Amino acid sequence: MTGWVNLAGIYLVVWWIVLFAVLPFGVRTQDETDETLLGTAGSAPVRPMLVRKALVTTAIAAFIVGLGWYANTHWGLTLEFLTGSPR
Repeated sequence: MTGWVNLAGIYLVVWWIVLFAVLPFGVRTQDETDETLLGTAGSAPVRPMLVRKALVTTAIAAFIVGLGWYANTHWGLTLEFLTGSPR
């Protein structure tokens, strides 16, 4: 059970990192489109497409964590090996 909990925790952290990397893609500000709404900043996005970005983030994070899991279980790749630290 501990392995699944660790994997879920790693997935959650990777998901948030990927989300912050994906958020800026395709964003058009209100200043760029001349559609500024009263009471909002001109730098606010017109269509942030958050659902699409969440789905893309989920797929990318699943691929990264799955690749890490596969490398660990099939090739014995560990963090100790990658950093060169002794066991």
